[in-house]
Amino acid sequence: MAGKDIIKMSMKELKRLKVVQEVIGSQITQRTAGSIMGLSERQVRRLVRAVREEGDRGTIHKARGRPSNRRVPEEVKNKVLRLYEKKYLGFGPTLATEKLLEFEGIRVSDETLRKWLPEVGLWEKKRKRGAHRRWRQRKECSGEMVQMDGSHHDWLEGRGPELVLMGYIDDATNNVYGRFYDYEGTMPAMDSFKRYVRKYGLPTSVYLDRHTTYKSTKRLTPEEELQGIEEPLSQFERALGELGVEVIHAWSPQAKGRVERLFGVLQDRLIKEMRLREIKTKEEANEFLRWYLPRYNKRFRVSPENKADMHMKLPRHLDLDKYLCVRTTRTVRNDNTIACNGKLYQIEEKVRT
Repeated sequence: MAGKDIIKMSMKELKRLKVVQEVIGSQITQRTAGSIMGLSERQVRRLVRAVREEGDRGTIHKARGRPSNRRVPEEVKNKVLRLYEKKYLGFGPTLATEKLLEFEGIRVSDETLRKWLPEVGLWEKKRKRGAHRRWRQRKECSGEMVQMDGSHHDWLEGRGPELVLMGYIDDATNNVYGRFYDYEGTMPAMDSFKRYVRKYGLPTSVYLDRHTTYKSTKRLTPEEELQGIEEPLSQFERALGELGVEVIHAWSPQAKGRVERLFGVLQDRLIKEMRLREIKTKEEANEFLRWYLPRYNKRFRVSPENKADMHMKLPRHLDLDKYLCVRTTRTVRNDNTIACNGKLYQIEEKVRT
């Protein structure tokens, strides 16, 4: 039949055929042909021999039309897609392949799953955000700067109360620390910072936003202006200042991009990990973080430019609670009492004036 004489060739194969024919016609050398096609002279000789023996078909790959030896069996593909729809719906291909191996013992590449899922309408690739603002160079040393923020989110997906993740990320290494709280405020900020310091030491500086927890909105009183105070401090700023930690306020979320991107990753990965384990309470979530974050850091931590660690270990005699606390000024009354938050407190020992 005439149809058997028709050879379907790709543009790449047609171009190769043209170059090989030039070699056979002694118009160019095998070395020149290899340079044009990006092949070695040995590969060019094989192509020349194939075209001489088989004609134009010699440039067609012999595996065309044959199933790949590396193809995943159809029953495995169907099982993976059923599991994904039932248990891992919404997981990105990379995370889904990790969990399929961890929980199901099924090994499949993320690229394979990335090809399968859109075919059945279970996942759609998200468009990456365009670049904005100039990238800031990382700090050289661990502990030189820590970015800190609170992430308000339905971390338990309705299985429990909405929580706030107080998150920390080292600017030089991407090392992450975090803990869940009921709200973002002075006490959660102080408690999480105390836990961070006990684990890693005091950082040189902390980079955070202008939330009222971290940046006071009060105006100076005339007395404070006379004392030369430049601006009122929040309780958190005051505590860190007394500990010798520099507080740097960002003017936009983009400025503290590392911690913002961290929350984006955790709101995808961490939420799904807790869903698989049916975590329902703040206590369970914090216990899981103790297991999860070391593994997260092992995978995503980067090596700093300088191996020096600028975290300062606390002296044994230093009591963090004396600094990380709320302090207010009150006037002692004639009856040796003070008023605070609508309550009267009796001072047992007489105050000398």
